[in-house]
Amino acid sequence: MKKIVEEINGEGLEKLLGETVTLFCVNYIYTGKLMGINETCVLLSNAGIVYETGAFTDKQWKDCQPLPNDWYVMLNAIESFGVLKC
Repeated sequence: MKKIVEEINGEGLEKLLGETVTLFCVNYIYTGKLMGINETCVLLSNAGIVYETGAFTDKQWKDCQPLPNDWYVMLNAIESFGVLKC
């Protein structure tokens, strides 16, 4: 069965601009406020790298290390993304 996905402006990462997001990437998990998107990367402020999540029902990550500055993540490394209240 074929399913055609329609491109809708303002959906996906664009819809989450200004939100604190979590990006599940090829090697790491990043979290931070989504400040920008271009054709190759996204910009996170107040960014952190999550080394250990703990239970997703927990209120905080088990081990999230803050990154020293704004952080760029390549779009081609992102496997999934969303808003997680951790």
